[in-house]
Amino acid sequence: QVQLVESGGGLVQAGGSLRLSCAASGRTFSSSWPMAWLRQAPGKEREFVADIRWSAGLTHYADSVKGRFTISRDNAKNTVYLQMNSLKPEDTAVYYCASAPGGHSYSPLSYDYWGQGTQVTVSS
Repeated sequence: QVQLVESGGGLVQAGGSLRLSCAASGRTFSSSWPMAWLRQAPGKEREFVADIRWSAGLTHYADSVKGRFTISRDNAKNTVYLQMNSLKPEDTAVYYCASAPGGHSYSPLSYDYWGQGTQVTVSS
């Protein structure tokens, strides 16, 4: 079983910053799996935000967050972070940490393990 626990969400004004954290654990968790952040805004489908491979640090970002968000990881702590800068009201969503044993994917359907989500609200 794999457990993913997010933290760090909150309310911030437009232009502000937040850092999300996701701690991974579990007997079946593999450090070779990519770790990702996805988000779901009210009334919208869940969408890919960013992911990172533990081993090589390879990253992918959605176009909407490139240059503003940075994903990183601490291998020793099995923790992945999402630094979010220059936040916009349209970034308001529940942010989920997820893992895809099958490898990198932009599709939420490819992710087998999910955290409980953390709310990020950006006020204008």
